[in-house]
Amino acid sequence: MSAPKRRLRVIVAKPGLDGHDRGAKVVARAFRDAGHEVIYTGIFQTAEGIVNAVVQEDVDVLGISVLSGSHLHHAEEISRLLREQGAGDILFVIGGTIPPPDVPKLKAAGVAEVFGPGSPTRRIVEFVERWAEAQGRLAG
Repeated sequence: MSAPKRRLRVIVAKPGLDGHDRGAKVVARAFRDAGHEVIYTGIFQTAEGIVNAVVQEDVDVLGISVLSGSHLHHAEEISRLLREQGAGDILFVIGGTIPPPDVPKLKAAGVAEVFGPGSPTRRIVEFVERWAEAQGRLAG
């Protein structure tokens, strides 16, 4: 008999002035449906507020959703703050309307993966679970 799978703790956040949060809520629901604990911080969050929540809630994964075109700024700022707060080991993913030429820049800034419009939620959850298994975070 295998050990029970540990639930991941996931934060889904909307940085900046982007008030469109339907996609973020869909992704949060997909993680809940997969059995993980999800904290949705809501819209209009600052980078500092998001990283403070990551540290306080001791999460495994941070997912941000950006539709406003400010994805590079937010990713760089959040990555810097995560490192400064000693939380650089969490998985940081981003979703939203990201131009393909910006994907390598986001990854260089510390984002593990980028999910554009229409990405199947199952693919997002599977990416995170594969990472967690490789890190030993899903062990019972």
